[in-house]
Amino acid sequence: MRISINPRQSLLVLALAASLSACGDKPATSDAAQTATDAPSATATTDAVPSTWQRVAGTDVPSVQGLTPVLPVTVSSDDGASVTVSDTSKIVAGGDDVIAVIEALGMGSQVYAAPLRSATEAGRNAPKQFLFNRTTGVEGVLSLEGSLFLGNSLRRHTELAKKLRGAGEAAVVIDDLQPAPDKVRKVAAALGAAEAGQTLAAQVQAQLDESAAVAKASPRHPRVIHLSATGAGGAPTVAGGDSASGKLIELAGGVNIGTEAGVQNYSALSNEGVVAAAPEVILVTENDLKLFGGEAGMWKAYPTLKQTPAGAANRVWVMPDVQLKATSVGSGSGALALAKALAAIPSP
Repeated sequence: MRISINPRQSLLVLALAASLSACGDKPATSDAAQTATDAPSATATTDAVPSTWQRVAGTDVPSVQGLTPVLPVTVSSDDGASVTVSDTSKIVAGGDDVIAVIEALGMGSQVYAAPLRSATEAGRNAPKQFLFNRTTGVEGVLSLEGSLFLGNSLRRHTELAKKLRGAGEAAVVIDDLQPAPDKVRKVAAALGAAEAGQTLAAQVQAQLDESAAVAKASPRHPRVIHLSATGAGGAPTVAGGDSASGKLIELAGGVNIGTEAGVQNYSALSNEGVVAAAPEVILVTENDLKLFGGEAGMWKAYPTLKQTPAGAANRVWVMPDVQLKATSVGSGSGALALAKALAAIPSP
């Protein structure tokens, strides 16, 4: 099969090749799980969105009310283990994607420990906030005295979960790379709410299908660049095709800049690469906008953004983290809001 690349794509690929750096978590600390109860959390509020920018957010994230979980329950963890969960009162959560599902089930108050800078309300309000990374140690997690470890990454949490189970603690790992409906079902099942999970997953899938229909009907497929303030050793990055946001952008009818150039996960992009990408829309999440330091900080991180069609039009859209950056219960709602916004962009 022959693949043709136009001059703009060629320039973009070259610019990316010269500037990509591997994305991962921030450098590990010597502590396995470092407490940070005195560190400020980056809360996400609509007040952080500059008045000249647009907030794009779905308002109909699925949820259930009055749920009565049935425990104990035995589930299959995505790392292959069979795990019996008997107590979900103190959940140690690995990320916002699983926390968002917990919130949708009406169990947000049971999130006992969450990662630093959580974008979810339950994560920010968790009594304990810790740094979870590839070197997170079993001793640090056990010291939390939680009732269930609910990891969100096979890459980061498989080995940790094995050690926790060996110490007698329930530990379930949910693969963060799977489709949102599957993730919703698995998180709910681990909390003794399988039936509610099926209902939520069906609603999310319906929203994703509607988003795809809106995108298919639109004659416009704008070029989109999603900027993140984290990754690549702390440098600003661009979302690749294998990221949750990259897939959502494409579903919603946009052309993801990172996908076009073969970016993996989140990787750095040079200022020349930004110009070559010629995005028509700049996407940033609420949490990342805060980490950039607001509007001025984002322009400073990528000064050549203003030379792009999106920059010239000041077309910067701010989305909730759990509707763009994480594959979760809000993915369908976020995809639908983005699809409608992209379809409404006037032709050049």
